[in-house]
Amino acid sequence: MKYVDVTTLTLEEKASLLTGAGFWTTTAIPAQNIGSVTFADGPHGVRHQKHGMDHLGLYNSEPATCFPPAVAVGSSWSVEVAARIGAALAREARALGVDVLLGPGVNIKRSPLGGRNFEYYSEDPLLSGVLASTYVNALQEQGVGASLKHFAANDQETERMVISSDVDERTLREIHLSAFERVVTEAKPATVMCSYNKINGVHASENKWLLTDVLRTEWGYTGAVISDWGAVRTRPAAAAAGLDLAMPGPGEYATQSLIEAVKSGAVEEATLDAAVGRVLGLTAFTGTDPATADLGAHHDLARELAAECAVLLKNKDKVLPLKPQSSLLVVGEFAQTPRYQGGGSSHVNATQVDIPLQQLEGRASANGTTVHYCPGFSLEPADEDSLREAAVAAARATDIAIIFAGNPEEEESEGFDRRRLELPPAQVQLIKAVAAAAPRTVVVLANGGVVSLEEWHDDVDAILEGFLLGQGGGKAITDLLFGDISPSGRLAETIPYRLKDTPTFLSFPGEQEHVRYSEGVMVGYRYYETVDQPVRYPFGHGLSYTNFEVSDLRAEAAGPDTIAATVTVTNTGEVAAKHVVQMYVSTAAGPVQRPERTLAAFTKILLQAGETRSVQLTLDRRALRYWDITRSDWVVPSGNYTIQVAENASEVLLQQDVQLDGDELAAALSLQSDVAEWVSHPVAGPALRDRLNQIMAANNQHLDDDSEGTKMMLSMPMNQILSILGGAIDGDWLLAMLNEPSQPATATA
Repeated sequence: MKYVDVTTLTLEEKASLLTGAGFWTTTAIPAQNIGSVTFADGPHGVRHQKHGMDHLGLYNSEPATCFPPAVAVGSSWSVEVAARIGAALAREARALGVDVLLGPGVNIKRSPLGGRNFEYYSEDPLLSGVLASTYVNALQEQGVGASLKHFAANDQETERMVISSDVDERTLREIHLSAFERVVTEAKPATVMCSYNKINGVHASENKWLLTDVLRTEWGYTGAVISDWGAVRTRPAAAAAGLDLAMPGPGEYATQSLIEAVKSGAVEEATLDAAVGRVLGLTAFTGTDPATADLGAHHDLARELAAECAVLLKNKDKVLPLKPQSSLLVVGEFAQTPRYQGGGSSHVNATQVDIPLQQLEGRASANGTTVHYCPGFSLEPADEDSLREAAVAAARATDIAIIFAGNPEEEESEGFDRRRLELPPAQVQLIKAVAAAAPRTVVVLANGGVVSLEEWHDDVDAILEGFLLGQGGGKAITDLLFGDISPSGRLAETIPYRLKDTPTFLSFPGEQEHVRYSEGVMVGYRYYETVDQPVRYPFGHGLSYTNFEVSDLRAEAAGPDTIAATVTVTNTGEVAAKHVVQMYVSTAAGPVQRPERTLAAFTKILLQAGETRSVQLTLDRRALRYWDITRSDWVVPSGNYTIQVAENASEVLLQQDVQLDGDELAAALSLQSDVAEWVSHPVAGPALRDRLNQIMAANNQHLDDDSEGTKMMLSMPMNQILSILGGAIDGDWLLAMLNEPSQPATATA
């Protein structure tokens, strides 16, 4: 990038650089040697449009590899999967002339009904943040910029342009900003994309607290903040809040409004200078030598990675992997018209698509198995009864039926949320009827968000949850069904029994342009485990074709706010497979309610049959802290922390207690603090206790007598007690004890 002295640009030139020149490009100023930057939708494929441009997936894009979307990558629990997708996408982006790829999305799955859940990794911010950081680093190492989105609390599609996400700061910090913070600080994405919605009444594009105070001042972000396409309401207000680039263009009105705002003094020109400097920084991603993208090799990669993402939910009597048999019946329209990606702006024009039915037929013929096919249901208006009856008749004459079911794309996409948790009624009826007729039944699911299994779960023998696996999913599913690869995916979101059981049931998707985040920090498994709410399959669940044994957990403090842990894992089965080591922390330390357990660290390892390996994990400060609203800061309190190695969020295998010193905290006491806080203070407390007990002795009372009067007194503000005592205790004396230089605490009057 040629250095450009921003101060030499005219006001008009500066303003023009801060609005897109077209739908996917920034403004160029050839006279100043300033080139244009090209964007394209991602994040699981390059959606680069040369003609008919839009941000909703309405028009065609150039052919590109459709890798597994984030919903699948999340259930891979694999940083390697995320990294290899990022690197491959960078090669294709460069080959297509794309400089910045829009993604990844790290919004949290508050509700299983979120219409865009397929674009997000998980209900857990640690899992989301680690995978996204790896993806961004891999993408940008190959010379293509990332755009971290959608910042922030954009966790639904209903009224997404106007909805206000009303959420308390602790919940924001611990859940909804956490993954963003990790990616910003660890991967330094080229851009951060603001969301459409409001946060506590202020549009994200105009939210100075979000875009400047948190993102830039606290997290140290130096890249460009861009808008989601069409998210800017008032251009001067957005510029003042910290938004650098408004997309898309052309934006003559927005440009002129910026010019007028600077001339009137409403926006300082220095604000434009800083924004222009950050936008010009994006040109560092232009001029990179075009890559050669081997699309055939990328299709093979898409197949390989998809196999790591599918989750084996149920496997009764080890019906999977499939054994040699005389006949298989494949049922379901998705077997020949696969559902492999979501709808909307991330919809990729795949270079080729593996058809599950064709892959199964080819693989079955190798061992002499005959494959029959019945559609079972239709994606278009049809006689569903006749389709179902034909499938049931065929099921009676087969050894095993494999049903491909799931949600059609029109039921989950960008722009709207799902209306039900269940599969379409015709598919539910089909599964039940075929399962009643076939000797054994396997269901393979394709869906962007979890679906209810309740109407048919107990009728079938095995369930393979594929989510959306990208263009290589058909081959990956075949490899998994026949045991060429052992399943290694784990749920990145909980599958509940009922929608009513979910923590957001009463608040999602809100009403009258407001959605209350009433669940607070108790999102997903945090809620289910804390209130002991049974679920069908917990976060982290997933079966394998082998068995793993974990033993010898050792955990110890590696500092005041860090824990080092090791655990031994053995593959006790007969096939090589990958295993996800999940480590959680459970603690009641601190003055706030903590979840029953929280994912603190994880890793995915490959073990050969009979192999044993020692795994080392570090639980860093992020895994142990909470956001203290009284201090407006992160705190790791001293106390006991139980380290748990778990099969999933509900099933703890091993655990060990570790005592942490935590942070040295100065007590923020004032005369408005209650008496209980004062008497527990390490400096002022002992002297105050003695004085109060002297006064109370006249009435035969004591601070430790647990009487009703004592409890009431301890709950009262100190200034109120001082008034009642009529000068028997001097408030200045109390404050002086806190303000002595040798003491660790301070107070405010």
